[in-house]
Amino acid sequence: MKDLIIIGASGFGREVLWLVERINEKSAEWNILGFFDDDLSIQGKEINGYKVIGTSDDVLKYSNSYFVCAVGASHIRKKVIEKVTNLNPDIKFATVIDPSVEMSKLHKIGVGTIICAHTVLTVNFTIGDHVIINLDCTVGHDVVLGDFDTLYPSVNVSGAVTVGKCTELGTGSQIIQCKNIGENTIIGAGAVVVSDIPDKCTAVGCPAKPIRFFE
Repeated sequence: MKDLIIIGASGFGREVLWLVERINEKSAEWNILGFFDDDLSIQGKEINGYKVIGTSDDVLKYSNSYFVCAVGASHIRKKVIEKVTNLNPDIKFATVIDPSVEMSKLHKIGVGTIICAHTVLTVNFTIGDHVIINLDCTVGHDVVLGDFDTLYPSVNVSGAVTVGKCTELGTGSQIIQCKNIGENTIIGAGAVVVSDIPDKCTAVGCPAKPIRFFE
């Protein structure tokens, strides 16, 4: 078994712990050491049976372990990954996929990615590094998801969609086929994307339209 530390001990961190426990029920793959979290008030505390054993500053103390970052917000997850990688350029990241996930063998999935229960991914899709696909999502053929993307629960991405890096697709959002969504963009919960969405904006509604742009 490989040692594993989950970065982030909040709600999604506990869900990722459950995901890893489900993997181990099928095949003993991960020895869960505990959580890292930068909240100093919870250091040493036990969460769902596992202790918070350090902060992101402690990665070198566990140089033989694997890490997975369970921070939901894309931009924060990116900062955490950049920090721990700078501290230990040889850090090892785990890719964890719930046993219930259905997908073809024709795919590319990057390191550090988390795919949660009851998600379906079809054929010839490409997923970047440190992507989170939450519960009950669908991803169609030839979809490309960029590094640090987050799909919240029940997102439906149709075929041949491209999503730029560090973008978040809100709960229950739907993307029709062959659309492009930019980098560092947020698609609101329940939005329906029927046309391309640019970089660095928040888009909401049906049809989804940008309502705010970021610097």
